Amino acid sequence: MAVRIRLKMMGRKHRPFFRLCAMDVRKPRDGRVLEELGIYDPMVPDTDARAILKGDRIDYWLGVGAIPSPKAAVLIKKYGTNGTNLEAQEAALAKLKNKPRYVASAEKAVISMTAPEPAAEAPAEAPAEADAAAEAPAEAPADPEAPAESAE
Repeated sequence: MAVRIRLKMMGRKHRPFFRLCAMDVRKPRDGRVLEELGIYDPMVPDTDARAILKGDRIDYWLGVGAIPSPKAAVLIKKYGTNGTNLEAQEAALAKLKNKPRYVASAEKAVISMTAPEPAAEAPAEAPAEADAAAEAPAEAPADPEAPAESAE
């Protein structure tokens, strides 16, 4: 079985996302994979934080004869086990980890979901109604021996 390491396209329209996968050459680009070897998100603003690869698994597949596609080869050269941009990648990932993510719609949702603070004083009529209901006599239970009234 011939194996290729290639990018499997995921995501949606205008928001691409890729998985670096070991695949059988007879399968389609977005088809069944043998193993997922990493991710590549081209929408991340920092170039060096876009790819996260499993270097040891990539080395295994290259060792058993897998051939990377041209785009996958570039990612492996930069961010693989002995990649040229590993230090820059670690710095970029650390910067992203410390940076809080701002989502405008989530803030609006939190603001709209908060309830207004309760009033300091309760209305004076509410306790009076509760006392009147407690003092009112309860209805007498129905006599079980009395004949039932029919609706005829």
